[in-house]
Amino acid sequence: MKSKRLVDYKIFVPSLLMMAAVSVPFVLFEEESLKWLNAVFDYIVNMFGWGYLWYGILITGAALYFSFSKYGKVVLGDPQEKPRLSLFSYAAILIAMGVGSTIMRTGMLQWTSVANDPPAGVEAGSPESLLWGNAYSMFLWGFQVFAIFVMIAPAMGYILHVKKRPLLRISEACRSLFGDRFTEGIGGKLLDMLFLVSILAGAAVTLGLGAPIITQNLSHLLNIPVTFTLTLIVTIIWVFLFSLSAYLGVEKGIKRLSTWNMYLAGIFAVFVLVAGPGVFILNYFSDSVSFLVSNYLNLSLNTDSAHQGGASHIQSNTVFWFAYSATWAMLHSVFAAKISRGRTIKEMILTYLLAPTALSWVATGVLGGLGVHRYLSGDLSVLELVEEKDRMAAIPDILATLPFGNIAIVIFMIVALIFLTTTLDSTTYTVAAYTSTRDMSRFEPPRVLRILIAAIITVFALILMRVGGLAPLNVVSGLMGLPIILVQFLLVYAAKRMMDEDKAWMYNVHKQDHQEAARKQRVNG
Repeated sequence: MKSKRLVDYKIFVPSLLMMAAVSVPFVLFEEESLKWLNAVFDYIVNMFGWGYLWYGILITGAALYFSFSKYGKVVLGDPQEKPRLSLFSYAAILIAMGVGSTIMRTGMLQWTSVANDPPAGVEAGSPESLLWGNAYSMFLWGFQVFAIFVMIAPAMGYILHVKKRPLLRISEACRSLFGDRFTEGIGGKLLDMLFLVSILAGAAVTLGLGAPIITQNLSHLLNIPVTFTLTLIVTIIWVFLFSLSAYLGVEKGIKRLSTWNMYLAGIFAVFVLVAGPGVFILNYFSDSVSFLVSNYLNLSLNTDSAHQGGASHIQSNTVFWFAYSATWAMLHSVFAAKISRGRTIKEMILTYLLAPTALSWVATGVLGGLGVHRYLSGDLSVLELVEEKDRMAAIPDILATLPFGNIAIVIFMIVALIFLTTTLDSTTYTVAAYTSTRDMSRFEPPRVLRILIAAIITVFALILMRVGGLAPLNVVSGLMGLPIILVQFLLVYAAKRMMDEDKAWMYNVHKQDHQEAARKQRVNG
């Protein structure tokens, strides 16, 4: 009986059944499902693309408001308590969780999608299209996306560390808005199942789409074909790593792995600069940042309404990216809330906005700059390569142009593998914390439950990789962002309401901030 109490079956089992029910038609009718889902997504882009763009602006505005208003001074926990993690370790974990291995793929190749399908009036493959490409790749990992990731965290962190609520769940954060009856009834259960389905499906897609980053590089390195057997071997090794890290927990597993990877990624970047076209990369990075800053509002809000052609890659991909990011927002925020005890809301939000953005821009500048240089110098026809072959196959081809190319490929694989590991160990840890019946304000999620979550994600991903259905599920993950956006704004308001009711901006702050708040109240009173 004791083991059954480790997990809340009322939300866990229905969520698994819903995932299976959704996936079966994708497996049986993959091509038809993908065609239908893409048609639905294209309709959403055409009708509501403007809304997703404004969503990114509004959620960033909310992040800045919470950071620099009185709410930013609220401490998540006892104001006398020191933060659980050092600032470097805290930032490293948020970076690893925030960008994962996806930055290795988009940093190296995202510019090619824009260069081949640039905005209206820009010639494909032109120098301007190359600047658009890298600037857009940086934009994808900019302030809007990380604001989307973090803005549920104030509500979740407040109920966990200040209110000391035992369950780390979206429904608990909505209690102040909808009351006990909703939270403990079917409404609360549906909210929690929405979280679980979106995250478990997203994690399976991440595992399925992340494996080729490793297998394509191994294929190039060992001169062997990419087969399901190779994918299975890579996945088993990867699963062992993220299961072990999740089992060890935040301090011994996730923190150490994230910190080590920051150092290794830095060494790899220096290697590319020294062994590769370092001066060009630094110049191109400066040009890309300048181009991004000059066109930031354009990228943030432009829909090309006056251009009567089809949507460019930037238009359609930005909507999907924001929608897909919204799907992951609850996971990122729940995890950030769990590890932010002792931090102020301002520290939590700004660290999540700035640290992953800085690393992402550097990674994009280095990896994208290398690919662009090889294209401009004629060493590699990168733009043709990504359209004629598997996109991931272009990564080892680009890295192989470096001196000691095989060493570069090996280091790249290790960094990517660890990033993939830290993303999924954080995911399994968070899902275990979410579904556990333990008091999450006092304890860690059960280790057995963490391993169970890792096994479920792995089996689900391997089945989809083997029999099909991964591509449609990826589109569904993006479509699920729409209801989650509504939940996200509700939780932003819930955080403000809870802090106002408790006057947390006066009483749950550091001593000097409390004295300042009291002085202002006396003056205003």
